[in-house]
Amino acid sequence: MNQPNLIILVLFYSRHGATRKLAELIAQGVESVPGCDARLRTVPAVSTVAEATEADVPAEGAPYVELDDLKDCAGLAVGSPTRFGNMAAAMKYFWDGTAAEWLAGTLAGKPACVFTSTGSLHGGQESTLLSMMIPLFHHGLMVMGLPYTNAELMTTSSGGTPYGASHWSGLDGKKTITEDEKRLALAQGRRLAETAMKLRAAT
Repeated sequence: MNQPNLIILVLFYSRHGATRKLAELIAQGVESVPGCDARLRTVPAVSTVAEATEADVPAEGAPYVELDDLKDCAGLAVGSPTRFGNMAAAMKYFWDGTAAEWLAGTLAGKPACVFTSTGSLHGGQESTLLSMMIPLFHHGLMVMGLPYTNAELMTTSSGGTPYGASHWSGLDGKKTITEDEKRLALAQGRRLAETAMKLRAAT
């Protein structure tokens, strides 16, 4: 009997579209692995008083994440634009609401990775990636980066780090994703999915 495809959750927040484009590339990488399906989800924006401000269903793009998506997934990629070297408040707000899943160990033992985009080249990509790892460690996820066997890490003059895929979007958010950034994002999605498949085979 054939096993169902594994669901790999690609969870992101994007204001101007750059992080969304990275998420889509990571999803392509996931789906290049036979037996894996990517599930793209986003989080609603929050106001300055940290209350959700969006309608229950987004007007366009990926649906909002539900806690069941965390239960369903066999792996997780998390992406956010940089906000002063940290993840955006909307993404932090989502993770702050996952205490029940933390207590239940819903995500424990699943592979995960992170990705980001910044307006400036040295705008805190690596610190943002590291900040997004922290709640993932608390949830018991097995957090992975990108190894230097991906040659683009040595040649990129834009985004791309060993902590995760990244993109330099420019101050106006309109810089296109470079070939190095694209290859690294695809490689990260593929690596996440391959790891999830290996973990399933080992159980």
